[in-house]
Amino acid sequence: MLAELRGKSQITIPKEIVTGLGLEEGDKLEVFSKDGMICLMPVTVYPRDYVAELRREIDGVKADIDSGKQPVFSSIDSLFDKLEGK
Repeated sequence: MLAELRGKSQITIPKEIVTGLGLEEGDKLEVFSKDGMICLMPVTVYPRDYVAELRREIDGVKADIDSGKQPVFSSIDSLFDKLEGK
């Protein structure tokens, strides 16, 4: 498929690609060049506060793992038993 570079450096992404990737108007795309190619990669943007909270949760889980507080399960069934309160 060919796309034409237009005024203001704009192109139209062919509908088959947009549909195939499940893209919608307003989606964000990272644009970069690699090995002489122009690449477009769909991305999701999260608010900084959300990312900071996630980082704190991950750091807490890592600390629990390091300290041995993170429970270890001998099987998937024992994990589900714990999650179901059995």
